[in-house]
Amino acid sequence: MKEILVIYYSQSGQLFDILKNIASGIGNDKANVTYFEVVPEKEFGFPWKSKEFFDAFPESFLQIPAPFKVPDISILQKKYDLVILGYTVWFLSPSIPITSFLKSDIAKKVLGNAPVITVIGCRNMWIMAQEKMKKVLLENQANLVGNIVLVDRNINHVSVITIVHWMFGGKKTRMWRIFPMPGVSQKDIDAAQKFGKPIERSLVENDFSKLQEKLLLLDAVHVKPLLIATDKRANVIFSKWSAFIRKKGLPGDSKRKKWLVLFKYYLLFAIWFIGPIVFVVFLLTYIPSHKKIKREKAFYSSVATKDFQ
Repeated sequence: MKEILVIYYSQSGQLFDILKNIASGIGNDKANVTYFEVVPEKEFGFPWKSKEFFDAFPESFLQIPAPFKVPDISILQKKYDLVILGYTVWFLSPSIPITSFLKSDIAKKVLGNAPVITVIGCRNMWIMAQEKMKKVLLENQANLVGNIVLVDRNINHVSVITIVHWMFGGKKTRMWRIFPMPGVSQKDIDAAQKFGKPIERSLVENDFSKLQEKLLLLDAVHVKPLLIATDKRANVIFSKWSAFIRKKGLPGDSKRKKWLVLFKYYLLFAIWFIGPIVFVVFLLTYIPSHKKIKREKAFYSSVATKDFQ
């Protein structure tokens, strides 16, 4: 019997549902699945309050860890044949609880030399967060063998409206009964079970070398070229904002409050005014950049790593 550890942090429960469905596609006679929820010592409330949401920005983007509750000793005593690591994206980086786990001694013990499949549930921008994930997995001497990404399939500006409705309202419902449902569709969440079979085969055969190729055949990752450029550019800008605000104080410090408000309005401006300009520029440069875009799509769909040294 193979041993699988599923590590996750899920505020709304959506990511946990995705992970459960993936695990359900793996035969009970083939593997024993253990779940480990990363629980921060200081909880992040859901639904979010606007002030608390934006106060989490600097530490999220800069990947600054926070204390979390130590898992049951029985989890640490096992040797796992596979780790499935589920995470959401906060401000273009893995969420603070997941970052906190990954930068702990516990992660080094659990992930060292282990094959790891990452599972992402987010709105739409995940590419640079996954690159950061690849780097920290390497630091923990883990072996990334697969990646599955489930996103909100609605167009960008519609998904902005619906996700805000969900995050700050707390209910995954249709806003005003006009807008579509926010987040990953229930159809995609239910269909996540399909990823279980190729994972099971790789696990039983103890060969994960071709797993990502098999997952891609099941539409595990869909890279949108426009979002590659947007994500990269946003990371450059966020790096300046986050470093500046962090210097003003730690989370909850009143000295950084006004700067977080300014960042909030900058973010709204970027989404609604800069975003459309970036889209037009992307269309104008698509043909001359076609080969580069094709290479980038292939890379970000894979589990390959750049030289992070």
